Amino acid sequence: MGRWSESPPDIEKGRGMSRSPLPPPPPPHFSPPTPKPWFSWMVPLIFVVNVAMFVYSMYRNNCPHNKAKGHHCILEDEFKRFSFQPFHENPLLGPSTNTLKKLGALEKALVVKDGQAWRLLSCMWLHAGVIHIVSNMFSLLFIGIRLEQEFGFFRIGLLYVLAGFGGSLMSCINLDIAGKPTLSVGASGALFGLLGAMLSELFTNWTIYANKCAALLTLIVIIAINLAFGFLPHVDNSAHIGGFISGFFLGFILLVRPQYGYVSRRYIPAGYDIKRKSKYKWYQYILWFLALIALIIFYLYCLIKIYK
Repeated sequence: MGRWSESPPDIEKGRGMSRSPLPPPPPPHFSPPTPKPWFSWMVPLIFVVNVAMFVYSMYRNNCPHNKAKGHHCILEDEFKRFSFQPFHENPLLGPSTNTLKKLGALEKALVVKDGQAWRLLSCMWLHAGVIHIVSNMFSLLFIGIRLEQEFGFFRIGLLYVLAGFGGSLMSCINLDIAGKPTLSVGASGALFGLLGAMLSELFTNWTIYANKCAALLTLIVIIAINLAFGFLPHVDNSAHIGGFISGFFLGFILLVRPQYGYVSRRYIPAGYDIKRKSKYKWYQYILWFLALIALIIFYLYCLIKIYK
């Protein structure tokens, strides 16, 4: 009694044989670190340059010295050399048109007949008055700093200049449409370029936005309000439209973001070979190419209209 007639069963072995094979572990999930916002210095620098140019234009203007006989400069006793032209000459509280022309204001005859094409770029750094520069600089800081924090100084700086150039081209076409020489100054074309780029950036990076319709509706309302101001007196809406068109095309080119779920190879540890998403969606490549072609055609069309 108490003896086995044969070897006792291996209880542990029996349990092991009854188990089903474990499923393979899921592949590791890798994700890039949360991107840090860029430090914004280009937009504040543009702000400083614009303000400095306006102060310099008022210094060069020297209204008390150059005023017509019997006219009085605005705030002449308080600001002396920096006082403003009489209100009937410049209702925006700024320098004279002659001063702006000397400093680089856009005038079609000077661009076409005198070969001063540099005015297509210089005019965007000048402003007609205090009201003009305050409204533009407020928009620049409100829109530009956020864009630079997201996309960096190089892309936003390039976008600002190229959109401003597009606004100058469109403005130059319509400056003397009534047969009377007219000057154009201001950063409005470049600022509308930033708005246009925000709209195209929303389209080309559509998949990464959560509240797509709300973002689109808000942006359209902002653009419509700003375009409506272009119909006020002494406002060059041609520059607004030209800058907006240029910025809209440039947004597809300069502000493309990787699609949701993309992980760069440098964030995957050595030894892991996993299937990764492509950096961009197929439609982003198509939009990039079409926008580049459209931008070139737009610039060429404007140049032909100006110099024909």
